[in-house]
Amino acid sequence: MASSYRVYYSFPFHLLLFLSSLLSSSADLSFNFYANSCPLAEFLVRNTVRSATSSDPTIPGKLLRLLFHDCFVQGCDASVLIQGNSTERSDPGNASLGGFSVIERAKNAIEILCPATVSCADIVALAARDAVEAAGGPVVEIPTGRRDGNISMAANVRPNIIDTDFSLGQMIDAFSSKGLSIQDLVVLSGAHTIGASHCNAFDGRFKRDTKGNFELIDASLDNTYAETLMNKCSSSEESSSLTVSNDPETSSTFDNQYYRNLETHKGLFQTDSALMEDDRTRKMVEELASDGESFFQRWTESFVKLSMVGVKVGENGDIRRSCSSVN
Repeated sequence: MASSYRVYYSFPFHLLLFLSSLLSSSADLSFNFYANSCPLAEFLVRNTVRSATSSDPTIPGKLLRLLFHDCFVQGCDASVLIQGNSTERSDPGNASLGGFSVIERAKNAIEILCPATVSCADIVALAARDAVEAAGGPVVEIPTGRRDGNISMAANVRPNIIDTDFSLGQMIDAFSSKGLSIQDLVVLSGAHTIGASHCNAFDGRFKRDTKGNFELIDASLDNTYAETLMNKCSSSEESSSLTVSNDPETSSTFDNQYYRNLETHKGLFQTDSALMEDDRTRKMVEELASDGESFFQRWTESFVKLSMVGVKVGENGDIRRSCSSVN
């Protein structure tokens, strides 16, 4: 779990230039945006995340995944939170998302002190940031001032999210379309160091024989690890509800164990294994596996970039009073 002290990572010069260019084009986005209008905003989000995590250690992984699914579809605008028919949240690709109640609790607490001031989009980004810290990861300072989107369409989900059987080329294309690099892809894949996934998210790596038993068909997977997965996911009736830890070694701790798992062919998804099998990404995996501090530093850079994908600011968005519905 998180240590008793907080470790901050400073931004390298190239990232400062990147942030400067983004912030200059988005005058309404800045660090400590709510210093005057709602000074307790970030404190309330952090406390809500910590409280939820103390009673449910799966919360950090859920909050981190929620940000990915929000930002990759129409940008980081909290549109994934909107409930209703044909919304992003209703799409089967988002059926396994969680952490919504944590966002709502944080929003409700903030609304009491600062009504109509803090966006749900900022809360989602801050909650994901704080989830990493709660799991023992680095403390990342992110700019705030995002506005909420009021359009949420299920049809936008599938063309934008990454399926677990994507090739490396498909992943690179998806990240590139969001302004994210190959390094961002490898680093942000490290999010799989926490959290859990349903068996049907990776059962394409196996097939069932005539007796209904699993057989390994993906040669990139370690045989012993594959056997463990097959045993855990053996019930066909429950394969859509059974879950397995993304990281078989340190599932509740945000660290670089994910990359060491890849080196021993214990990546849960085909998309994980692909990073170790391709020359374009293998060296980065090996470097991150050998240096946890480097992973934290690079995570800080890539996470900030992710949290700013397609942000809405000023008149381009809204501040929703309820995160699950439009005003």
